[in-house]
Amino acid sequence: MTLQADPPSSPAIGADLERLDGALKVTGTAPYAYEQPVEDPVFLQVVQSTIARGRITAVDTAEAEALPGVLLVLTHENARRVASTDDLEFAVLQEPDVAYRGQVVGAVVAEDAETARQAAALVRLTYDEQPHRVILDATSTHPDSPDLYKPAAVNPSFETDTEQGDVEAGLAGAATWVDVRLSTAWLNNNPLEPHTTVARSHGGALTVHDSTQGVHTVKGTLATVLGLPGEQVRVLSPYVGGGFGSKGNPHPHEVVVCLAALALPGRWVKYAATRQQMFAFTGYRTPTVQRVRLGADADGHLVAVSHDAVSQTATVKEFAEQTAVVSRLMYGSPNIRTTHRLAVIDVPIPSWMRAPGECPGMFGLEVAMDELAVAAGLDPVELRVRNDPPVDPETGKPWGQRHLVECLREGAERFGWAGRDPRPRQRLVDGWWVGTGVASSVYPAMSMPGNEARITALDDGCLEVGIGAADIGTGAWTALSQIAADALGVGVERIRLRIGDSDLPNASVAGGSSGTSSWGAAIVGAAGAFRVQHGARPAPGASTTAGMLDVPGADDVAQYSFGAQFAEVRVHADTGEVRVPRLLGVFSVGRIVNPRTARSQFLGAMTMGMSMALHEQSVVDPRFGHVVNHDLAEYHITANADVVDLQAHWLDERDAHRNPMGTRGIGEIGIVGTAAAVVNAAHHATGVRVRDLPVTADKFL
Repeated sequence: MTLQADPPSSPAIGADLERLDGALKVTGTAPYAYEQPVEDPVFLQVVQSTIARGRITAVDTAEAEALPGVLLVLTHENARRVASTDDLEFAVLQEPDVAYRGQVVGAVVAEDAETARQAAALVRLTYDEQPHRVILDATSTHPDSPDLYKPAAVNPSFETDTEQGDVEAGLAGAATWVDVRLSTAWLNNNPLEPHTTVARSHGGALTVHDSTQGVHTVKGTLATVLGLPGEQVRVLSPYVGGGFGSKGNPHPHEVVVCLAALALPGRWVKYAATRQQMFAFTGYRTPTVQRVRLGADADGHLVAVSHDAVSQTATVKEFAEQTAVVSRLMYGSPNIRTTHRLAVIDVPIPSWMRAPGECPGMFGLEVAMDELAVAAGLDPVELRVRNDPPVDPETGKPWGQRHLVECLREGAERFGWAGRDPRPRQRLVDGWWVGTGVASSVYPAMSMPGNEARITALDDGCLEVGIGAADIGTGAWTALSQIAADALGVGVERIRLRIGDSDLPNASVAGGSSGTSSWGAAIVGAAGAFRVQHGARPAPGASTTAGMLDVPGADDVAQYSFGAQFAEVRVHADTGEVRVPRLLGVFSVGRIVNPRTARSQFLGAMTMGMSMALHEQSVVDPRFGHVVNHDLAEYHITANADVVDLQAHWLDERDAHRNPMGTRGIGEIGIVGTAAAVVNAAHHATGVRVRDLPVTADKFL
């Protein structure tokens, strides 16, 4: 799949260019995975477990197989044996064991989708049901709690626990201190495009159209699990309708579809997860229970920071959210301790959801900072400014760029913070208590290794740029075209970008706000090599494949993006209804490739953070183990009517440490800190401190 810019543009990086894929999407002609025009498809529907823990003791597929149009019924009794069960998430239909409610325990393939769904409901399974536990009920966040265990590392490979100095002595000697217990909810990242996979086996090879954030990641997983040579697996994903981390790693359905395709060679097998199924086996943000203790001297300087975090993981596979890592670096203190513990329960596998770790962790830290500001009689902005560290507290490295204070100052000015009455519950306007709050944001500046790009001169004088990247709705089609044009010294209208194909040069997953930074660096590297090899007038067919350029001294500095978010909250005095009429963020994120798509990313993330603060919560039935509000009618999210005055701004800067473009990632920092800003503003409005998300009306009554 290729795209070209329609109107010529100049310059490239920094231009407010309209999205190159915009017209295709609004006219419905951008083919997503399920919409690929495949010939003579058949349709798959999964069978899910109806118990939360136990074992299948009997399988009856006769009624399903007798249904006209049914081609195949797969269970653990007849499914192809996979080559690797090292990762139990992908050991699908291999054993009769059931580890969580909604687990994929069978699949039906039929000539049409309706028949497949009907037949799936006719597969009869008998279970030996065992007692289960599905609620994170950690009554203590103490690291030594017997109900919890210490993982070897936290996502992706951070130390589980750290301590600098003597935290207990620091707290004991503090002039002001707070001890806060907070919790965040189980959240499901449900993009509008569901998880979909379309696959065909031909000559022993697999072609897979998949809704994924990383075609090379899916290719590698399928090749390993199914025992196929890598060159026999091709994954395509040119357009993706959102992911938010849920499509960053493969899930069981991709394996099931490919097992069916291998059993029906030559036929295209199509599967689209239902909305309800996406609450079962496509990942989610683990709930957290956090204890944050802060101590400050008489001037408001932190003398101790302690952050203990508990989250849940599944019995079938460990995922350890790095919730407390943010407290190791956010503010300066001689004494900092962080711990992480896990509760192993009978639930689906948690996974990445936009800003995993930083998002829930900064909620805990920033609410505690607001409580400390109140206890110390300091302005919340001033408290953060006073504790801005000159170097990274964790590593001692100098900052590559740390402009948190500038973000706080500019945000305060734009928001109208000056003159704010620090006392809570002072403004009652037309029956609504009105308050304002602030919180900081942080996200690491990441680039992933191993990315490559290919530049090829075309007959019409244009240049094809190929890299196996993914645009999950973030604007990669446009931003990468601009980076390529800048690096090759041509107008964007001469760039023909190809992405979303594992036959293209290797690209890392679209995750960790690393996509533009990683893929762009590869494109710049390939463009430089292309110009050296082929000159300013390359002959048609001239081609170069090359990788990322190293930035000298990149490892010598601490590389993070920072931001500040300000919220106005109104709480109805009689009903407790909560509204957020104003939300404003200022961010330090390096050079902006495209202001239009960047603003969209910031606003989308801030809206998602507001949604986390006010609405989102997956409610689990402890009797049966499933999320009961498993659709978008009952899983409430922030809608257009909730977003009134939403503003995103950024500092004009360029980061010389991260990559040759001077950029850092922007996809996730906008959600970090939003929920805390809303909670802090709600306290200022009402005097009621909400420490358990979401902020609902009952918590004020």
